[in-house]
Amino acid sequence: MPAFLPEHTHETSQAHGESAPTRRAVSAGAEAALHTAFPLLDHGFVRLVDYMGDDSAIVQAARVSYGAGTKHVSQDRGLIRYLMRHWHSTPFEMCEVKLHVKLPVFVARQWIRHRTANVNEYSARYSILDREFYIPTREDLAAQSEVNNQGRGAVLDGEEADRVLEILRTDAMRSYDHYEEMIGNEGQQGLARELARMNLPANIYTQWYWKTDLHNLFHFLRLRQDSHAQKEIRVYANAIADNIVRPWVPMAFEAYEDYRQNAANLSGPAVALMRAALSGSGPLDPAEYGLSAGEAREVARDFPALAERLKA
Repeated sequence: MPAFLPEHTHETSQAHGESAPTRRAVSAGAEAALHTAFPLLDHGFVRLVDYMGDDSAIVQAARVSYGAGTKHVSQDRGLIRYLMRHWHSTPFEMCEVKLHVKLPVFVARQWIRHRTANVNEYSARYSILDREFYIPTREDLAAQSEVNNQGRGAVLDGEEADRVLEILRTDAMRSYDHYEEMIGNEGQQGLARELARMNLPANIYTQWYWKTDLHNLFHFLRLRQDSHAQKEIRVYANAIADNIVRPWVPMAFEAYEDYRQNAANLSGPAVALMRAALSGSGPLDPAEYGLSAGEAREVARDFPALAERLKA
């Protein structure tokens, strides 16, 4: 189990032993997940610190414009699916979640690109970072992809993997040794922490509190759960989806899976191509419908039955 900072361990232990009456919407699934650390990578974790709203809060917000309407669960599910299907985002913004995440710095720099959130990160200006670094497993050491400039290719061979792992471990430890040396021991003047941290590698772990609404969380998950996302951030997205969001808002998560995660996004030319495929037979030339070679490959990937009818 990845280690908490001492103050977080105390905070979590207290939270698990406390309960209080409330008049706000409560999700049984979210309550079960509260303050539980789900371990990730070698030292990371994600845990649910707090949440607001549930599935009923989404339908309540949607119905406020035309009255209470019906309250049956089946109709709530249908409304949520309608909202998701027609891209009505505001009702989903009524639900919020606050997460405590421990993650490598290079993963955090990808994550922070999702700017529709509130973030408070552990400060290396005031505190000393722990000697904890992300070191991939041998199975995750891959060469640069030859077809994707930002992806991975074949897994490295045994000796090459050993060489890379040794470099990663040695460089991380040497950098941290120098970090401690620059900060100095008690009684020494030492370099300011805000300067000494600049020499630390991007695989050192940091922590933050990350708060966002459900609409923007779904956007984060749709991008970071995708098979093309970097694995190190994908494992966080999958853990958040499966252990926190699914039990918190099960009807909304079902709609997200059906209309976002497992859906295909087609351009106008691609729709025209699909219509032609359904209405006739024979080979189809994607270029005649305005599709680039790359988009044609993506359509063929998402619809394998169509692939054999496309001209190379």
